[in-house]
Amino acid sequence: MSLDKLLLAVIICFRVPEVHKEMAGKDYYKTLGVDRKASAKEIKQAYRKLARQHHPDVNPGDKAAEAKFKEINEAHEVLSDPEKRKKYDQFGENWQYADQFAGAGAKPGGSQHGYWDFSSGGGPGGTTFHFEDLGGGGFGSMFDSILGDFAGKKGRRAAMRGQDFEHPIEVTLEEAYHGTTRMLETQVEEACPSCRGEGCPKCGRSGRILRPQRIEVKVPAGVKDASRVRIAGKGGKGFGGGPAGDLYLRVSVRPHARFQRTGDDLNVEMSVPLVDAVLGTELEVTTLAGKKLALKVPPETQNGKVFRLAGQGMPHMSGGGKGDLFVKVNVVLPTKLSGREKELFEELKSIRT
Repeated sequence: MSLDKLLLAVIICFRVPEVHKEMAGKDYYKTLGVDRKASAKEIKQAYRKLARQHHPDVNPGDKAAEAKFKEINEAHEVLSDPEKRKKYDQFGENWQYADQFAGAGAKPGGSQHGYWDFSSGGGPGGTTFHFEDLGGGGFGSMFDSILGDFAGKKGRRAAMRGQDFEHPIEVTLEEAYHGTTRMLETQVEEACPSCRGEGCPKCGRSGRILRPQRIEVKVPAGVKDASRVRIAGKGGKGFGGGPAGDLYLRVSVRPHARFQRTGDDLNVEMSVPLVDAVLGTELEVTTLAGKKLALKVPPETQNGKVFRLAGQGMPHMSGGGKGDLFVKVNVVLPTKLSGREKELFEELKSIRT
């Protein structure tokens, strides 16, 4: 079938009223409650707030919250990626087909569900079609089938990589140090078994359905707050023989009661009595890993002095080794002095002056 006829078929099909009624475009900006001009920071803040509110762990057994949580993740997965967001702003929820549109000579225009001009060839002999996208999942499924013919695979759908998914998780600083695992409840997108991905009323003409999936994922040691960990092949199922997408873990690390983290270094504060700071002492420092190390504090150590314990910080995600542990000394002045102690301080004052 020629390109002209195929495009005409798409135009005719998408102008059928019954099909139009079943289509409802997704607005990722509305899902996250942000403006279309929102910054990356605003998108992240909105996502984290909504993700915590609708997380399945917070709403056990609440199917509505679970569905909302998946919508939030889908919206954030697109809007947090500059390249995907750019495509979404041009092509709406059909952003995944942006490259195919460009290959077919499509020129986006209008808003999220706007218009496209398709050209079958350059020069006076070329034919241009003005196509109005009415939104909905059927567009992607139908256009995917058409692309199979464009590629010379008549009667077969073009191979397409599955969609990437994102899932938020929260870990403690200890778990970030040692690494941990999580069991996730996700949904996998795959071809509708009723129509084999061609699109039918049962799947909303999208050609795809969501299937529950329970997987165990590994969080590597050294993971940072806001890290994005890739789990290869655990995203949406590919189509037409294409590979599966990936699953990305968006990690949040809880604040710790004792340790503060800076990159892969850790910071901790320890109190030292005035006498020990003046005369010198030895402190027992417990690391995040549970080790007890002796730290020598020399005589006349000043308040706020920082000591470095090499290799006692967080593991490096990118390779071997660890960061450092920095111990800050806080000198504590004595209180409730006895008469004799006051005499000694008076004597010390006299000597010093």
